[in-house]
Amino acid sequence: MKNNFKSGRGKSWKERLSVTLGLLLVGVFFLNSLLLAGAEKSGEERRFGSGRIDLNLSVPSQASAESLSLPRPEYPRPDFTRSSWLNLNGEWDFTFDLSDSGEERGLPQGEGFDRKILVPFAPESKLSGIGFTDFMAAVWYKKLLTIPEGWQGQRIKLNFEAADYETTVWINGQKAGTHRGGYTPFSFDITDLCQQKENVLVVRCRDDVRSGRQPSGKQSERYYSYGCMYRRTTGIWQTVWLEPVPAVRIEKYRVYPDLRNGQAVLQVYLNEEPVSGFLTLAVADGQKIVFKETRPAARLTGFVVRLKNPKLWNIRNPYLYDFTLELSTAASGPAVDSVQGYFGLRKIEARGEKIYFNKKPLFMRLVLDQGFYPDGIYTAPSDEALRHDIEISQAAGFDGARLHQRVFERRFLYWADRLGYLVWGEFADWGLDLSRPEALITFQSEWLEAVERDFNHPSIIGWCPFNERWGDNFPGVMESIFHLTKALDPTRLMIDASGGYHLVIPDVYDSHNYEQNVAKFKEAYDGLLLSPPKVFVNGSRERHTPYQGQPYFVSEYGGIWWNPGQQDDKAWGYGDRPRSSEEFLERYKALTEVLLFNRRIAGFCYTQLYDIEQEVNGLYTFERQPKFDPAFFFKVNQQKAAIE
Repeated sequence: MKNNFKSGRGKSWKERLSVTLGLLLVGVFFLNSLLLAGAEKSGEERRFGSGRIDLNLSVPSQASAESLSLPRPEYPRPDFTRSSWLNLNGEWDFTFDLSDSGEERGLPQGEGFDRKILVPFAPESKLSGIGFTDFMAAVWYKKLLTIPEGWQGQRIKLNFEAADYETTVWINGQKAGTHRGGYTPFSFDITDLCQQKENVLVVRCRDDVRSGRQPSGKQSERYYSYGCMYRRTTGIWQTVWLEPVPAVRIEKYRVYPDLRNGQAVLQVYLNEEPVSGFLTLAVADGQKIVFKETRPAARLTGFVVRLKNPKLWNIRNPYLYDFTLELSTAASGPAVDSVQGYFGLRKIEARGEKIYFNKKPLFMRLVLDQGFYPDGIYTAPSDEALRHDIEISQAAGFDGARLHQRVFERRFLYWADRLGYLVWGEFADWGLDLSRPEALITFQSEWLEAVERDFNHPSIIGWCPFNERWGDNFPGVMESIFHLTKALDPTRLMIDASGGYHLVIPDVYDSHNYEQNVAKFKEAYDGLLLSPPKVFVNGSRERHTPYQGQPYFVSEYGGIWWNPGQQDDKAWGYGDRPRSSEEFLERYKALTEVLLFNRRIAGFCYTQLYDIEQEVNGLYTFERQPKFDPAFFFKVNQQKAAIE
């Protein structure tokens, strides 16, 4: 979608190259630190699936009486679970700090809070109970904490799933830490700060989407929403929770599916090197344990899980293996730490002009999903709403989505894993001025947190850190992020900048095209059939790396607007508005079939799944009600593609 941000010009090329080389060294050091700290149905059944989708489940417009006491009560980290935890969502004390003077005025001590807010909803949202939509330099939260008595002897972690943008935490007036970034989880060990039966937790969130110094995605830098820019999100917008953990514990794991050998490699990381101990991995196929092994524990311990007759994670027909990891002081002793997770066996790769999924040619039938909600903005009103967004997409014949200009919460990816829904992991890069030399450090830190968080989800088939970058960026920023990501995760496909300048050789070559005239749209991609091919690109052809014959993906198209009841000029879509519902459906079918029936095109992504505020080019309304019969789109989208 159209990028409204421009990058300026900076220093001389020698100065900029010097700084870039320095930043690249920092990036390599950061990556090395991460690595060391870490060290089938028939074809027709695959395309059309089985079962029925309930399209009558609309997104709740307001929280129920029960959810007001504890909104979003579900476990927030479903791919890495522990049995003990405490959800801190609900009513908190709150105050605005429009001049960002709260620390000087003593707010960290817990005084001066004049209103209430419902966490985890941002203060701009209706569900928060506030609904203030102007810019906020800083906002403050306060909550009294009582640590459960049964957690004595454990370390206490205070976890934030996401807060936008710079978050600082105080416990009983003492600073616990600061995190920068609006889309990824972070934690503070508050054990030594909690000395009283009742403790005062104070949180400050600073946010400035107009600074050019922070990624902010589709959050409007103007007072009002406009075009494809929408209401902002400031402060806490995902679950806050407490977790008791042992001093030496399981920190994370990584799964590397190995379809060729019918196995999965698990790397298990502890937070520090143990003096002694053992790690046990038990993998279940349904109710049956199919693998169990105990190994001496180390900071990094590897397991090779060999499976007889392995079951694959397929589109709309996923299979997930559940497992338990236990850390104990003796080989047969009780566990001091235990976590549960899951993995799926699947393989995604690019060979020549085709994408292969589980060794079969794949045409990507995707839709653009931006993850906005009428009353919650960035925050879904319920876990059911997250699942429902996937279900209505599948009902319309889409096999997956580009998760556009933000990082979706973990529970969306959990449902994608459970429902067999393909996604591209992206980032909210708009708002960050890439002409600044420090942009590499900012973006690198936040992007790698997202990749690290989502590494194990089988639903994620590709990474794309940037979108529609056509400005004069600081030399090396986009290239270094591409290569760092490929080094961190060689198992997935990658695009450097969707619909932007391809400054490296991406695994998948892509473009955006909102041409509404079907003949002109077809002409743009008929060049792929020539020898040598002439590819459609966005922007100046000279600034792109040449097409190398890799898979070609039309990653944004359509955007046909449809809101026949519009009484003003605030709403918009792309191109000429259809004059009738029949014209809309004919145009959708014709544009989509241009891509399906071109033997050199490997996928499409339609803009978009549902309307968002003034942008009315969704197949569903903002409230997730279908504008047309989803069965029509299902029939069109699920036709066999020429490349399959």
